[in-house]
Amino acid sequence: MELNENLSSLNEEQNITEFADPDFKLIREYINGNENAFAKLVGQHKDKVRNLVYLTLGDADYVDDISQDVFISVFNKIKEFRFESKFTTWLYRITVNKCKDYLRKKKVRSIFTPISESHYEIGAKFNQENQDIPTLVRKAIDRLPDKLKIPLLLRDIEGLSYKEIAVQLECEVGTIKSRIFRARENLKIILEPFQKELNY
Repeated sequence: MELNENLSSLNEEQNITEFADPDFKLIREYINGNENAFAKLVGQHKDKVRNLVYLTLGDADYVDDISQDVFISVFNKIKEFRFESKFTTWLYRITVNKCKDYLRKKKVRSIFTPISESHYEIGAKFNQENQDIPTLVRKAIDRLPDKLKIPLLLRDIEGLSYKEIAVQLECEVGTIKSRIFRARENLKIILEPFQKELNY
């Protein structure tokens, strides 16, 4: 009797958890041998991963390669997933780490590659001709330092909570809130010359 009650309790807990995050069902199906479940999981989240990679790096040439690396890591590690947080929280942490790896390698390569000073000129303004709003915002975000840009993207684009972002970036919640506030203030300054276009 006690065993049945415990099993019933476990089933109820699992159902509640899976209701909170429907991805859990697909993960369990894949772990239990249903390979199609992983394909469905990728299909549901590949666009979000690609968007986050592009917004983080601002480099369309590497979006597909890095996104592929993300899902290869997910494939290799998914059996270690503990169902203690949302799948997207875990997925975005892998994505952010892949982006950081890319940025580190890019910085190393830049040491050996001549860079035009005008490309990184402080206070440089965008060409206002033929600029659409998404492009303006994208370029403004790209000018933020990584420690401000990544929390901002996770919060305002991907909709993660401050706590989820803190877990991913291994920071205190207060630090994340401060960085996001600073990112938004910096964006206001960068986009100030384009208020007319943004308010149109």
